[in-house]
Amino acid sequence: MRLHLTARARLTVLYTGMVLAAGIVLTALTYVLMHRALGKRLAVVIVGGDGNPGPLPPLPDDFEQVGKQLQHTTLSEFLTQASIALTVVIVLAAVLGWLVAGRVLRPIRSISATARRLSLENLSERVPVTTPADELTTLAGTINGMLDRIQQGIAERDLVLHSQRMFTANAAHELRTPLTTMRTAIDVTLDGRPDADELLTMTRDIKAAVEHSQRTLDGLLELSRSQAGSGPRHLVDLADVVTTILETAAARDLTVHTELLPAPITGVPVLIERMVGNLVDNAIAYNHPDGRIDITTGREDGLAVLRIGNSGTVVTPDQARRLLEPFVRGDGARLHTDAGAGLGLSIVHAIVTAHDGEISTAARPAGGLDITLRFPAEDRTSARLR
Repeated sequence: MRLHLTARARLTVLYTGMVLAAGIVLTALTYVLMHRALGKRLAVVIVGGDGNPGPLPPLPDDFEQVGKQLQHTTLSEFLTQASIALTVVIVLAAVLGWLVAGRVLRPIRSISATARRLSLENLSERVPVTTPADELTTLAGTINGMLDRIQQGIAERDLVLHSQRMFTANAAHELRTPLTTMRTAIDVTLDGRPDADELLTMTRDIKAAVEHSQRTLDGLLELSRSQAGSGPRHLVDLADVVTTILETAAARDLTVHTELLPAPITGVPVLIERMVGNLVDNAIAYNHPDGRIDITTGREDGLAVLRIGNSGTVVTPDQARRLLEPFVRGDGARLHTDAGAGLGLSIVHAIVTAHDGEISTAARPAGGLDITLRFPAEDRTSARLR
């Protein structure tokens, strides 16, 4: 069976093995050098003090044998002492290796603990980034970046799923009435022997119901896309968008007063244009002849602001608040007429939310509505650099 060691144990074994190998090499090298040194000294003593033959005092007959025995004993003693010292060093190396490996792997344990605590419901926690910068710091930063991307992806998925659920629920609710109208028209007309006029009347009723269903589905699809807020984002100036929309707006009988100061934001240009277009269309549609529309853009408290107000019928504060709900307009009733799908301000609300903005409505005492949008402002220079 293979022995499965932890990373800490493997690092300790590796560190200890390196120290052992270095100790063995050092001991062997020292042994060789001592053996050569002792051999030379013994030769000098036997041959002569300067290494050349010369007169020497009388030496015992067994002196050479004694010298070799002394050399052997010295080397043996060295090996014994070196083995003891190497054993002590190896033990210390193992202990120190274990401690050092634990300290080196501590950030990895922190990363593992953080990963275990993460779940689809909790992706806000991040791996601590230590100093100084090293490979583990780079790893922690990479994992945090990956978690940011995962969290963003899950948020976008939830947003898309939410928009799909809302689309399904609203479609089921709003299409029930036109389908019932078509079924009733068919049943009543075909209950007998209908003449040409009755068939034409049934056809007109069905056509009106189909057109209403088509407008409703188109509005719901646009609302779903707006809630998702998908698409590449660029620098957009709300003042420029308002100017472009007003050039094509049909406000012939209305007085339009504008005060357009730069209000750059980062957003999806198509959605921003749709948002402003819906606001202008709403201000025109729910106005009265010779009425007034006021539009201002600019910056306030570090935010890009767009305000649009219009004269019109008196709206209560509760009705003003409910106008942002799907299929609600004017008096707060569900819309089942040919005047529209009742999704204009709902789409505006969805686009504002998708761009991290805020929308507020306020009823004018004399009649009409004021709508204010606030977005995180974008500096033109920094956006251009990106």
